[in-house]
Formats: sequence, structure tokens, C-alpha cells
Amino acid sequence: MARLIDVRHLGRQRVIGAYQLDGLIVDPGPASSVAALDELEPRALLLTHIHLDHAGATGVLVRRHPDLMVYVHERGAPHLVDPSKLLKSARRLYGDDMERLWGEVAPVPESNIRALSGGERIDGFRVAYTPGHASHHVCYLHEETGDAYVGDTGGVRIPPSDDVVAPTPPPDIDVEAWLSSLETIADWSPQRLCLTHFGRADDPAAQLDRVREALQRQLDMAKRGDQREFEDWMRRGLPADTAGSFLQAAPADQLYLGLERYLAKQETGAATG
Repeated sequence: MARLIDVRHLGRQRVIGAYQLDGLIVDPGPASSVAALDELEPRALLLTHIHLDHAGATGVLVRRHPDLMVYVHERGAPHLVDPSKLLKSARRLYGDDMERLWGEVAPVPESNIRALSGGERIDGFRVAYTPGHASHHVCYLHEETGDAYVGDTGGVRIPPSDDVVAPTPPPDIDVEAWLSSLETIADWSPQRLCLTHFGRADDPAAQLDRVREALQRQLDMAKRGDQREFEDWMRRGLPADTAGSFLQAAPADQLYLGLERYLAKQETGAATG
């Protein structure tokens, strides 16, 4: 079984987890937390997607380990080589907090990147294209253990709570694609879901159902245009330490903004279709 490494983002536990197995790291997290990986000698990174909380440390790690291979969806690969557009998009959300939150976002040499489209096999892992949270999202199934590494597609759940939220920040949330991707994961019949936020879910079918329910509930609230309701639902009586990790992993205002953007695209498409 893979080792779960809590990278302790901004010093807080149970926000971002990286997974290490046989020299492979799934989603190393941001460069601001890369010290948690200092003792490792990785030979490859498996990225579910390129958002900074999952993959921001990639360039720094490649600089430390020049032979490190980086597996990422083909749509995300160019933004690792030249992160300028990724950083511009992120600054719209985080502004002056970029450095504190994520640290250095270094470019990755193209020679270190192996682009994926879905359907590949890598060192005992199967790859599936799983858009919805991001158009460049993939998931990985470790065939020997049955562990599925699901990035953000599998939702946010901070143990010991079973409360789940679908992380829906801008810019490219697609609810229909996300629901289809949940079916793709279910078709694997995984033994466990390995969540970046946070830890293993030993009840994979139930966890996928929770993500479906959360996604629909969040969408309904966004359709009603009630951001206060949305933010109150996110907090929903969780213990203070769990709520802190939950909201750091999935900031309520950003999740609401992503669904607003999705609904606006839907309306534009309906008007022009």
C-alpha cells in the first residue's frame, strides 16, 4: 500500500496529501510544502491535474531530480513547460497570496514530460481520463492493490468526518463530464479511493455517491443564487479543526464562483444553440 504523506500545507494537517509508492509520487502538492518530500528520491510523478495544490511543486522537484519523469494529461502538459497562463489564471483567484500559498512554480523541461490521453498503463497503474473538475484531469488505478488515485474527482472529505464537498473552483467545471467520470472510476471497482484532500476512503462506492449528491446540491444552491446558503452549508457544524482543513482545501467562495461560471456558460450555450 502507498505511503500517505501529509504535506501540512501552511502548517495545517489533513489538507493536502501526496502518495508515495515504489519511487512514484502521486500529486506532490505545492512548492510551499515541498519540504515534506525532502527525504524522498522519486523516479516519477503521476499528476492527476496541474492545479497548484496538486502539482505546483513539480518544477522544483524536477530541478532537484533532473531525471524525474512527469506523467500528466496532454492538455496540462504545455502549462508545465510554460506556466505563465496557469499563473495568470491562479492570480485572478489568489492575488497577492500566491507566493504564500503555493511558493515557486518552476517550469518543467519538455524532455521530462510524458503526456497522457487516458487508457495507458504505467508501472502497474491504469490511467483514465476523468474531466469535470478540470478538463485535463486523469485518475490512476494501481492494479495490484485496487487503490484508485482520484485527485479532485473523488471529492473532499476530511477525516474523521464523512461530510463531502465537490471541489468546483473556476475555470473549467463541467458537471455532466464529472458525473461521467465518477462512473469511470466506479467501473474500476476499486478497493479504496486515495483522496488528495484527504486520505483513503475505504468505502469507494459510498464516497462516489457522496460526491454525486454534493455536486447536485451545490449546483442547486448556485442556481438559486444564494452564496450565503452555500457557505453556511460548507461549514455545517464541523469541529473547528476539521472545518479549518475542509475550508482550506475547498474555499467556499471559490467553489461557488466556479459553479456560477459553469451556469453562465450553460446559459450562453443555450442562447446560442
